[in-house]
Amino acid sequence: MLATFVIGLREGLEAALIVGIIAAFLRRNGRSLAAMWVGVAAGLLLSGLVGLTLKLIESSLDQRAQEGMESVIGAVAVVFVTGMILWMATHARGLRRELEASAQSALGRGSSRALVLMAFLAVLKEGFETSVFLLATFSAATNATLAATGAVLGVVVSAGIGFGIYSGGVKLDLARFFRVTSAFLVLVASGLVLSALRTAHEAGWLNAGQQRTVDLSWLAPTGSLQAAVVTGVLGIPADPRLVEVIGWGAYLVPMTLLLFWPAAHRPSARQGARLKLALAGAFVVVGATLALAVPVPTVADAGSAPLVSPVGGRVGTAQLVPGGNAVTVQVEGTSTSIPLDGALPAPRAGLSAAHVIRQVAADTSALPARVTLYQVVTLGGGRIPVGLDARRYPGPYAAAWASTRSQEVWVTDGHLLDASQRDVVVLTLSGGGLPTSRTISISTGTPLPDGSTPSTWSVAPAYVDGVAASTTGLTAARDDADLWRRVVPLALAITALLLALGAARTLRSTAPSTDRLTDLAITESRSTADVH
Repeated sequence: MLATFVIGLREGLEAALIVGIIAAFLRRNGRSLAAMWVGVAAGLLLSGLVGLTLKLIESSLDQRAQEGMESVIGAVAVVFVTGMILWMATHARGLRRELEASAQSALGRGSSRALVLMAFLAVLKEGFETSVFLLATFSAATNATLAATGAVLGVVVSAGIGFGIYSGGVKLDLARFFRVTSAFLVLVASGLVLSALRTAHEAGWLNAGQQRTVDLSWLAPTGSLQAAVVTGVLGIPADPRLVEVIGWGAYLVPMTLLLFWPAAHRPSARQGARLKLALAGAFVVVGATLALAVPVPTVADAGSAPLVSPVGGRVGTAQLVPGGNAVTVQVEGTSTSIPLDGALPAPRAGLSAAHVIRQVAADTSALPARVTLYQVVTLGGGRIPVGLDARRYPGPYAAAWASTRSQEVWVTDGHLLDASQRDVVVLTLSGGGLPTSRTISISTGTPLPDGSTPSTWSVAPAYVDGVAASTTGLTAARDDADLWRRVVPLALAITALLLALGAARTLRSTAPSTDRLTDLAITESRSTADVH
């Protein structure tokens, strides 16, 4: 509630100040306020529509998309509040004078339309910023009702102050007011940076830097007043992650130094420019060091995958050949190769993997064309197949054999994740007195008349779990490495470039001109001549 109250008060007061100063100026010049109020009402209406539209859009999205939109709104809110704080820090003292000068210029042109437009744009700008800022704050608030109440109270109080300024009954030190509220809003905006980074992770956009840093549950127990302040107002969760702490500090420290560094110790323009250049150089060095020094994580080779039979026991091994274009399978002394051509993406064990399925028809020419009842019972595992009456149809029978081998392989990140094989043998019997043909499926491990055995195997589950765990850890490690090898150096490089450009502009603007140097030289020579 406190955060939204200050936001409503601060943003509302900015609009109220502009409207109040314009209204007082119009009253002193005997002009009607009706057109100005039309502009104010239009600005309020449009701002409300913007906030309502954003909320409706967010409500219509699924959970992950909502988290993503909250991240975007939070980032926009941080940009708005930063611009507001910095602009007001430099314009608060002369705000009234600047507005009255603009109003005088508009009236001097014989038209009050410019004043109406000023009021409309002031209310629209502050209203739009308030809508975005409050939406971001509501998302991070623990109690939406209290947050909304605080915002309404802040706007009401700001309107009252604005009316007091208009009527002349309130004298407000704007510079001091905005300085105090800026300190609080910097803390709130830092919390919004943290919240935006968390919702970005929940949206699946940011997976790096998710290591837990400190446990703050002792500082802000759930449901306590401390939790309402620390979590609800400042946006700091009980379990801040590494990237969140970095983002929070990267915003809070520079903004605090920029706003509250003692004026007596502030460097001159040229000294500040040199300081910016030094910082830019340091950022470039740190960024380059991180980009070159942080290693790229790799997962250790898991070696051969053990193959097991459904009836129990290890039957062989499988291994991805160098180059990753085939899997070599060794089963009971027989070696086969499963090519990976045409592999398609498919999930396996919670990972994204390349999946290939091969189905081949086995050669059955060596199997007998006729079988006896005894052979049929043996192939059925010692049981007479259902539908076959041995007394009425004793055989022998004509045998038609069909054998299909189905093989599946999953590969992830250059490693064999899983593989399986299943032989399906079907025997179709006819003749031997049978009125119609009978079909029998041969179970795995049952010897066939030619001495072969249908083979069914799969990679041992423990191996699959181990590769999945290693790959998952590798993905997180690579995300973290990308954060330090790419994202942070890029951010430092951009910051260094901006600092360098700002320093160059300052040095150019403060450099003595050629004419000025000439005048100084002439003055000095004259002084020397006078002495002599």
